[in-house]
Amino acid sequence: MPPLRGTGADREAEGPEYAGDYRLQACLGAGGMGVVHLASSASGLRLAVKVVHARYAEDPEFRARFRQEVAAARKVSGAFTAPVVDADPDAVRPWMATLYVPGPTLADQVKRNGPLSPAELRRLTAGLAEALRDIHRAGVVHRDLKPSNVLLTDTGPKVIDFGISRPVDSDLRTETGKLIGSPPFMAPEQFQRPREVGPAADVFALGSVLVHAATGHGPFDSDSPYVVAYQVVHDEPDLTGVPGELAPLVARCLAKEPAERPTPAQIMRALQPPSYAAEAFIPAQRRRPALPGGGGGGDEPGHAPAWDADTPVRAPAPVPARRGRRFGGWLRPRPTLAVAGALVLAGAGLYAALGPARDGGPAAAPPRPDKVATAFEGWHTGLQRQGPPAAPACAGGGDALYCAVRGVAVARLDPVTGQVLWSRTAPVEGEAPRAPALLGKGAGGPVGAAAPTGPLRAYATGDGSPLWSARSGLPEVHRPAGSAVVLTDGVGGVRAVDARGGKELWRHGLTGFGAPRTGPYDARSGLLVVSEISADGTHTRVGVVEPRTGAVVRGRNLEGDLEPLGYTGGGSLVLASRYEGALTDSLVLLGPGEEGAGPVRRLVLPQRFDLRGAVVRGAVVYLLGADGHVTAFDTAAGKGRVLWDLETAAGNVSEPVAGPGDRLYFSVQDGRLLAVDTARGALAGQTRPRLANGRLGYVPLVPAPLVAGDRVFGTAPDGSVFAVDARDPASW
Repeated sequence: MPPLRGTGADREAEGPEYAGDYRLQACLGAGGMGVVHLASSASGLRLAVKVVHARYAEDPEFRARFRQEVAAARKVSGAFTAPVVDADPDAVRPWMATLYVPGPTLADQVKRNGPLSPAELRRLTAGLAEALRDIHRAGVVHRDLKPSNVLLTDTGPKVIDFGISRPVDSDLRTETGKLIGSPPFMAPEQFQRPREVGPAADVFALGSVLVHAATGHGPFDSDSPYVVAYQVVHDEPDLTGVPGELAPLVARCLAKEPAERPTPAQIMRALQPPSYAAEAFIPAQRRRPALPGGGGGGDEPGHAPAWDADTPVRAPAPVPARRGRRFGGWLRPRPTLAVAGALVLAGAGLYAALGPARDGGPAAAPPRPDKVATAFEGWHTGLQRQGPPAAPACAGGGDALYCAVRGVAVARLDPVTGQVLWSRTAPVEGEAPRAPALLGKGAGGPVGAAAPTGPLRAYATGDGSPLWSARSGLPEVHRPAGSAVVLTDGVGGVRAVDARGGKELWRHGLTGFGAPRTGPYDARSGLLVVSEISADGTHTRVGVVEPRTGAVVRGRNLEGDLEPLGYTGGGSLVLASRYEGALTDSLVLLGPGEEGAGPVRRLVLPQRFDLRGAVVRGAVVYLLGADGHVTAFDTAAGKGRVLWDLETAAGNVSEPVAGPGDRLYFSVQDGRLLAVDTARGALAGQTRPRLANGRLGYVPLVPAPLVAGDRVFGTAPDGSVFAVDARDPASW
């Protein structure tokens, strides 16, 4: 390892040339405990490397605190933090490398440009609340949330500097009598009972940060830290200048008693329904740090009516549809059936086998074409006409694309031109409709659509005419399964209807299950995976069901909180194992075997994932975290091994989908579509953001893109659907 070296006595002279294998290129900033440098990894990934001052490197307590910072930062790396790439707290000069996040701090932004607008403040509130929720879920209390520790980026705020954070159940790593924190943003208990500080202290700090962002000063202001401390403990906060709609919520955050403050989750709920009036903060262009030797320093960005079930909006001539054995899985593998790959949309997603799209035919007045590639020109269609802008959710097969969004229950689009062929209306209020579903085997089956609280309705694909409705007393999750559709209400009700005619096939409980959830369906086997977690979260019952009869073919109890993901090429069922019901820490493989008695393997992952979704291809599982972190994990090699890791720093992403040419695709909340080259473990391309008038609010769920042949269809929060060439992501 190249040595850390420097000469002279001043702070700049003591600066090292390397931290581990990373050459330090420029100084980004300095604090009392260390200096943050710009660096690059061997692959070109830009990093922010924090190196401890030499005078503190000899302090055993400081080293212990730095180890704690590294451990905390690793635990909470997510959509709202800068992910840790590497660290060495035991080096001669301890250091930690995180992903470089372009963007000013909140403190700098307010100092240069004044207080945030109400819309910007609302978005900041939602982002920081979600960040604290994830930090606290990881069992960490930050304890030093302040404007200088919040970075503003085009994907939302990022919380940095976990230098004095600690696990909730640990002892303080501080010397007796020392107060640790920044007084204007500390909670009363940090002054009075520092050893009892818990997550509620971060919520108090959030309230102070929001007042600063709204007014330019804190709720307790004085030049003396002692006066500030007295005000924090005894006085009421000054909320003058805080927007009226947020002032009550901020006041609750600043309650003197920790128990009276809202949790981050309660803050997020208080901001619902999601508001797209909350403008995205796009950092102004900033100068790239000058590199040693005169390196370039160019500018770079910081980075409706009620549901009318019988009246189609438009119904032109129908577009002809292209027509397109039993798979034992972990029950009975068949060597003649090679598994090329499974497209797994976890949770309430849809398994859709997509045929190639047609290449010919005239493009009839394509709306607002975006020229994104030479082989396929692409298109961009605004689908939503009413209600707050939202990203549509789509499904497709053959020559048709079906999408749903607020105000539109389902619309059929021409995948070549983007032209809307017909559309059915839906309520504008409430949650957006779920993605449409292709029902039935082969061509000519209906398309299904459902509002979150409404029944599943089936429409003819040719002209959108209504066919049938699967009405029920409770909202249901529908899972297309061959010629049937299995519906579950989450409280024990399970039934199935015929996909083409809507006739109920059966309605009864599943043997061995109370309130099961449906998982992946495999078209080759005709079997649907179901699972149910025990009340105490320690075990999961997994089985497979015949969709047309409701018969449980096999069932087995497994240890842990598990979610089925899909099958490997060897016939093993892959399940994600969650740690304490939150982060995924391992994979469980249930091997093939009669009566569900196959071998069980548990493979520990190198880090815990806030898992957004996974794709299983052969023996490799591609895991996508909510922060855009992608890991390729080979399940066939002994105890499992990581093939590659990729930090995209996307933040709030969709589930991933697989495509031809060793590609993985997923969407981001700002409307970008990203392509990952799974052969190299590198980003292959991404589209530009597509915001609603440059604005973006809290997005609870980002719809997944869709791959059909040589095209990828993405959706964006401006209410649009767009298509790009899957063969050339670099041109996006």
